[in-house]
Amino acid sequence: MKKPLLEFTNKGIYCAAADVYLDPWKPVDKALISHGHADHSRWGHKKYITHRINVPIVKHRLGAIEIDGREWGESFRINGVEFSFHPAGHIVGSSQIRVAHKGEVWVFSGDYKTENDGIATPYEAVQCHTFITECTFGLPAFKWKPQNEVMREINNWWAENQRAGITSVLFAYSLGKAQRLLSMLDTGIGTIYTHGAIEKMTSVIRDLHPLPPTVQILPETDRKAIRGNLVLAPPSAHGSPWIRKLVPFQTASASGWMTFRGARRRRAIDKGFVLSDHCDWSGLLESIQATGAEKVICTHGYSDIFARYLREEGYDARTEDTQYEGELAELNPKEGKEEDS
Repeated sequence: MKKPLLEFTNKGIYCAAADVYLDPWKPVDKALISHGHADHSRWGHKKYITHRINVPIVKHRLGAIEIDGREWGESFRINGVEFSFHPAGHIVGSSQIRVAHKGEVWVFSGDYKTENDGIATPYEAVQCHTFITECTFGLPAFKWKPQNEVMREINNWWAENQRAGITSVLFAYSLGKAQRLLSMLDTGIGTIYTHGAIEKMTSVIRDLHPLPPTVQILPETDRKAIRGNLVLAPPSAHGSPWIRKLVPFQTASASGWMTFRGARRRRAIDKGFVLSDHCDWSGLLESIQATGAEKVICTHGYSDIFARYLREEGYDARTEDTQYEGELAELNPKEGKEEDS
């Protein structure tokens, strides 16, 4: 039986022909990295290869590492296997990884979304024979509104709270979601304050993409000056002593999980805005169709349900287990701490 070009091992997605791993979750000699989130770019590899834009992000998170950056679509070979990075649209610097060898082409999606958010390089479909796709929101119930509609809701919420003299605390991943929100928040309403974890990551992204000014909340910051303004904070700040100093406030979360009211109740969030850095159901299906792939491997998320639907549509689809989380950390603040480093 022919050995697959990419296989799933206990360390990660492995290309034996090149002796290289894609987004491995255990230390390896050589790792190709799709993007900077902690579940995809982990510490401990001897060498990292990623897109050029992602280099400063990964270095900020992981420290002194050996890392090379490549351009979009730049072809490079390892032991005769051809690799290239292509825009995934997930967050700044996020990539799909194309692998080609002896006429066979595979694409690993990493995390991705098809809506152009104005900050990440927009997603591009890549033709392949086999597509490894995430399924974070692989249920028909997930259908995203256009980004500008959601941002209008968020800005209106902030303005209403300001008129009531209440601080608006908006929870978002420190890498990706926070900068996406920041790029579209209405600074005419007031000042945007940040938790230290978000401010540190935003300072890295500012060198890659223009963003409006923010003020980091420090121990000496006048809490009265914050009232009525907006605070961007990571999910792990919810319920912490840090946030209790912002009273009176209302909390909100911007996440695909806010589709379900139960998720908001479990998190004790006052307001939920449905805004995700992943594809919704339609986005997943349209992306897969655009690749021209006949074989589809479904990973993290609603992979079993999604793969079953694909098989009913005529695809050769199956599932594989990984250690990627998607937006699961937004459901459980404790799981988001690594993102806040």
